[in-house]
Amino acid sequence: MADNYLERRFEEVFGQGGGKKVLPARPSLDKLILRNRSYRGYDRSYEVHMRQLKAIVEVNTRIASSVNMQSLRFHLVTKGPESDIVNAHIRMGRALPELHLPFPGTEPEAFIVVCCNRTENESVDIDLGISLQTMLLKAVELGLGGLIIRNFDRDEIKNGLGLPLEPIAVVAIGKPAEKIALVPVRSSDSLKYYRKDGIHYVPKIIAEDLYV
Repeated sequence: MADNYLERRFEEVFGQGGGKKVLPARPSLDKLILRNRSYRGYDRSYEVHMRQLKAIVEVNTRIASSVNMQSLRFHLVTKGPESDIVNAHIRMGRALPELHLPFPGTEPEAFIVVCCNRTENESVDIDLGISLQTMLLKAVELGLGGLIIRNFDRDEIKNGLGLPLEPIAVVAIGKPAEKIALVPVRSSDSLKYYRKDGIHYVPKIIAEDLYV
């Protein structure tokens, strides 16, 4: 094979002299999915940097897109005035209004504002779902967590950040500061998430009830 590819790969994997080289372990997809929860509280002593947000957004250069239109664009926000603008116009924990989430001092400070360069339609919504999930999996791989936010003031976010395109979702990114547990339930049970003793519980329908 050209350029001694096999020999070079052997050296990369096993090292010179045949000594086995230990490669860094990567979490499995199942583990990433399990850790990819909707976090509403963050450790503000940890500052998310622009390079991390870019690494998360750049997964969009490799994922599927309906009709390959690739209509999504992204505005990155780190700690500062823009972060304050976003926090003033987003709402979290719709099912727990009495808690007024996030708790003071645990607000996210980094965001990815997802915009669209065409009128929102079914194809855009498909792309948005693929993009949001993949970006959050990347965030988890980086040791972070996030929250998909669709309950926000679009005009205020667009005008406050000076966006040339319509924002259709906001993703909070940060170091999670809360514990989330999944609760297996039947499809006939309540799916409302709840909190008890400081733990956020999320009901998930068991596998056998997913089939029709």
